[in-house]
This record gives sequence, C-alpha cells and structure tokens, in this order.
Amino acid sequence: MSESTSQLGPTGDSNSIPTVSGVSSDTESSGYVPREVSPGDALLPAPEHVLSTLERDGRRRWIKPKLSMGLWWHRRRIVAYVLMVIFVVVPHIKVWGKPLIRLDITARQFTVFGHTFYPTDTLLLALLMLSAFLTIVFVTAVTGRAWCGWACPQTVYIEFLFRPIDRLFEGTAGKGGHPKKKLPLGLELARLAVYVFLNMFLAHTFLAFFVGPEKLSMWIWSSPSQHPVAFIVMAVTTGLLTYDFYFFREQTCLIACPYGRFQSVMLDRHSMIVAYDYARGEPREKGKRSAGDSKGHCVDCNQCVVVCPTGIDIRNGLQMECINCTQCIDACDTVMDKVGLPQGLIRYSSQDALAHKPKRLIRARTILYPLLLAGVVSGLVYAISTKFGFDARIVREKGAPFTNVERGVISNSFRLKLVNRSDKPEHYTMTIVSPPATLEVIDESRLDLEPGSNSEVPFTVRFSSGQTLGVGNAPLVMEMADSNGHTKRLEFKILGPR
Repeated sequence: MSESTSQLGPTGDSNSIPTVSGVSSDTESSGYVPREVSPGDALLPAPEHVLSTLERDGRRRWIKPKLSMGLWWHRRRIVAYVLMVIFVVVPHIKVWGKPLIRLDITARQFTVFGHTFYPTDTLLLALLMLSAFLTIVFVTAVTGRAWCGWACPQTVYIEFLFRPIDRLFEGTAGKGGHPKKKLPLGLELARLAVYVFLNMFLAHTFLAFFVGPEKLSMWIWSSPSQHPVAFIVMAVTTGLLTYDFYFFREQTCLIACPYGRFQSVMLDRHSMIVAYDYARGEPREKGKRSAGDSKGHCVDCNQCVVVCPTGIDIRNGLQMECINCTQCIDACDTVMDKVGLPQGLIRYSSQDALAHKPKRLIRARTILYPLLLAGVVSGLVYAISTKFGFDARIVREKGAPFTNVERGVISNSFRLKLVNRSDKPEHYTMTIVSPPATLEVIDESRLDLEPGSNSEVPFTVRFSSGQTLGVGNAPLVMEMADSNGHTKRLEFKILGPR
C-alpha cells in the first residue's frame, strides 16, 4: 500500500486538485488550486481524504507509524503494562466472597465491586450507569481524550502488544514505519498464528468477566461437545478480536467508536488536548533557525505525522481522530532538541491557553459535572446501604376482589414475589402485624430460597367483614423476616364490603 501518510504536507496534500467550475473552494485553508473540469472528465477526484485510513481512490491506507520512544511514550508503556495485568487479574479478584466484577447474563446477575445487582434493581443499575457516564463526561471535559490514548483496551493492546509483534516480524523493531519489502507468506502466516493465539487468550479473559474463572477453567479442560454454545462464543470472540487487531485496527477508533464524535460536546476551549502551537510554529520552513529569524519554530520535518497511529496531522488543529497518544509530542520534542529550539511546540494544552488567554479551572462544566456526579453517587451509595438482603413485593391475585368465606368473614387472595439477594440459603417467615387477621400460606416450601433465586408464594388473608365497612378497604401491615432476624414491613390494602 502507498505510504502516503508520510508524504502529506502541512495542508494535507502537495498537489493541486481539480474542482467543478462554479463551486467555491477555500484555498487559504486547504491549499488546493482549483481548475476547470471539462464535461468529458469521467471521474472527479476527492478534494481531500474522507478518512485518514483511505486513499483518494477508496483503497485502504495501511498506517505503519514510526516509533518515537520519548518521555511520554515511556509513561504510556508503564500504564499500558499495568492495565494489561489488571485486565487479566480482575476476574479472579473477590471482595467479601464475591467477584470484583462479574456480568453473569444467563443468571441475570451483575456484580460490581462486590455488590450484586439483580433484574429488580432497575434504580440501582440506572444510577450505576449514570455514574459511569458522568465520570467519563467530567474526565473528558478536564483532560480531553485521556481515556482513548492511555487506558482504552483497544489502544493499549494494539500499541503495546500487537504493533511490537508487527515490527518484530517486519524487521522494524524499535523504530516502526513501513517495512522495506513485503513480508513473505510464511512469516505472514506465522504472524497470523501468533495473533490468533494471543486473541484466544484475550477471548478467554473476556469471557471470564461473564462466567467466572472457575467455570471457564472447567470449559477449557473439557470437550467442546459438553459446552457447544460456550465454545462457539469463545471461537466467535477470538475471530472478532483477531479481525480487529489484525485488519481493522485504528479504524475502530475512527469509524466504530462513537466516543470521538461525542467529544465535540464534552470538550470546551479550556479542556486539555494534544495541540500544536500555531503562533509559535508558523510560518513553517525546513532548516535550522538563527537569532532574529522570522521563521516559525516548525521545521516541517513531518515527524509528527509519520508517528501518528491514526494518520492525522496535528498541525491542522483539533481533530476527531486524535486519541491523545502523545507520540507527536515525543517526536516534535526530539526534533526541537536537534535544532536547538525549546521543547513544547506540540504539547498538552488547551485552545484558550494557546491563544494566551487566562486559564479557568473553575467554570460551568467543572462545577456542574462534579455536583451531578456527587449527587448520583450519593444516591447510589444510599440505595445500596438501605437495600435488604431480600426483595419482597405483594400483588393481588386475579379474579374477585374478595370472597365471603362464612358469615362475617372475608378472604382476600395475594401473591408474594420473593427474591433472595444473599449468598446463602434462607428461610423466610410472614407475620401480620395489624389489623387482626388470619394468614394462610398455600405452599410454605416456597419460602425456602437458594442464593440469588426467587419465588412466588400464594397466600390468603381472612378478616372480619366489619374492618372494611364504610369505604370498602382497610390498610394491612405484614412483616417479613429472614433467618438472620432482618425484617421488612409491607403495607397493602385488604378489600371487603362497604
């Protein structure tokens, strides 16, 4: 494939591109020189790259970024290796006897930081998801796309696991860039085999978050015929990961992931981004600088472009494709050292800081987002702390609202929906507190529940008809208790004659 990523000039292309007569072209911003196109021209070339991973004729542009092992790269490598270990270890960690994170879809139980969420925990799940969303929004508003460049598994694995493998097979280890010659078929197949093996490991790690390491280990050492569905899921996951890291690669960030598009509403002019100091760098020109020189500090070496893993030119300003990987910072600082100019031409900064406007750490976003996040997290903590070890809800049975059992005695039929949220078997008891009434449980065995299980317990309440005279109903209070003595009061209405 063409190595046109490294051939782009400061405006994105050094050639003049034809445009249709009568259509305006912003030549100052694009650098393109318009010309007339005759009606006989069959194909009109695109005036610019729609995606950094596509050539103008629609072919795939394979990005093989060079490697700049500067200060920021070493920091990212440490973070990446720590995160790789965390990704593998987390499914094996337990808190209070429960997994740290377990997303058991088949059992409909989500365990996060040792607390298990059930399908009935709609409010808790909503607060948890809202807390995660507000955290992302707040971090992005302050630090920009720090997640993308430093912590996203896609970036971590492709930059610090799979690209090093590519460079090892292509003979560009330690420097990166396009190889001098095409890889022989044998080595290409060997590299693919390594990819499949590593992605198989990652697929098993991924599945451990859903089924747990114990069940996963049993599946690994048993025949696939004993668990065909799990084997198919693992195989499909391995295939998808291999396709992603071997072929799709950075296009996941540019096309599939919506986060880059969301950043336009999450960032403001004070958010930290990887930015090129246009005022200091322009006008750019190759060669060293002398005292009193009017040239900008950018020597137009193009190193910030050839090291970019998404193939963009940071000098064109803030772009959706930038993942804040800081490779352009390391490359530019190295060049600045060589030409005797101060570092920081490309650096972590903000749009207002580059415009020499005062920094504003305290602003609407940095006040509103933390307040919202604190409120949601407080609500989540309160909801969890007041949550019982069991859920109990009473619904009225279908049919007649009440039945005359005998003279002066009324019967109402109900159904108790019970969920055991604890980690051990429980036996529950039901007691009527007020008013005086007789409770009859149809099947008391349904009050014995295994951990995480649920049951529906039919029961009837008999009471004097005089209790509902007047309005036709009366409040009733029932007390539920588990084997540990934890109680919960339930209030509902009994119905009878007026």
